[in-house]
Amino acid sequence: MKLFASVPCSDSSQCSKLQERCSRKPGHTVLLQLQKDLLDYRGLGISVLELHHRSPEFAVVLDDTRAGLRELLKIPENYKILFLQCSASGQFSAIPFNFIGLKEARRADFVITGPWSAEAAKEARKLGEVRVVHPEQTDYTIFPDPSKWHLSPDASYLYYCDNDSISGVEFHFIPDSKETVLISDMSSNFLSKPLDVCRFGVIFAAAQMNLGCAGVTVVLVREDLLESSLSRCPTVLDYKLHADGIISSPPCYSVYIMHLLLEWIKSQGGPEAIEQCSIAKSKLLYNVIDCSSEFYICPVDPKCRSRMNILFRVGGPDGSDCLEQTFVNKAAERGMISLKSHRSVGGICASLFNVTLEETQKLAEFMISFKKEHI
Repeated sequence: MKLFASVPCSDSSQCSKLQERCSRKPGHTVLLQLQKDLLDYRGLGISVLELHHRSPEFAVVLDDTRAGLRELLKIPENYKILFLQCSASGQFSAIPFNFIGLKEARRADFVITGPWSAEAAKEARKLGEVRVVHPEQTDYTIFPDPSKWHLSPDASYLYYCDNDSISGVEFHFIPDSKETVLISDMSSNFLSKPLDVCRFGVIFAAAQMNLGCAGVTVVLVREDLLESSLSRCPTVLDYKLHADGIISSPPCYSVYIMHLLLEWIKSQGGPEAIEQCSIAKSKLLYNVIDCSSEFYICPVDPKCRSRMNILFRVGGPDGSDCLEQTFVNKAAERGMISLKSHRSVGGICASLFNVTLEETQKLAEFMISFKKEHI
């Protein structure tokens, strides 16, 4: 059974090239280099795990990783690139500590499209006023209409999460924040598409999805915003101090892994090529879901469906716990694991981070055969 006909491409040669590109995954290339460097880092006779964070060898890794990010995303020179130990949840606190004081009102505007942006708003409320710019939603499956957003002229920033990995909602456009500083959490779709960094004041992304292993969070921050942190901002959360130099031990190993991954992304054609693969893979699964006569149901509006996290129920709109557990068990027998969705939403979530087109096709074929067995 072949499902590649669902892959979007204008002609057979382009389709063939897309399939070839989407058949490569970073794991093999990155892990082979890692295997060598774990035993002997570039001929130094020590493991990469032993590199001191102030050593000249790690300084090269740090500089090369910054340069790689700057090149891939065309990051302007007036943006600082930070590698922090605090996770994305840590940035939920760091953002208001650093930027809620940009304007006297100490107010932040928020777009809430899932649990992650809701958590960020909860942290911001501890330091200032939070205003949700759109009408209240009963769930996170329908995108808040941008034409009905009401931005506060005295807001210090407008905050949103570009892809919520729990609700399965993704922005396929950059919100218009008018004259207000725009801040985005891109933890689960960073580098999966080209990005106009100049539209943002701050972007942050925690690793483990598209950035390598857990332990490091990337923060891109425009230099002119670095003078506004609150006086009581903890040192470890103060972006200006981090921008000025190393104030705490950086997550060396995680930065090193990111460096290898950035080299791989560049070799594949950069974020533009990764985006084509993301579209192809997600379309493959959404086609199976939408053509299943409601055996599979994706609750998310098609206009804002995530390309990273494909959320769906099995057995109808509300799902069947029994069928969904059977689906997870049978998939695991075929080598497809971690398909359980977050407990707060239930159902199935196919996360396509670092997954090839062939692996996505394998899941699509399994979904089709599973449906035939259970209708």
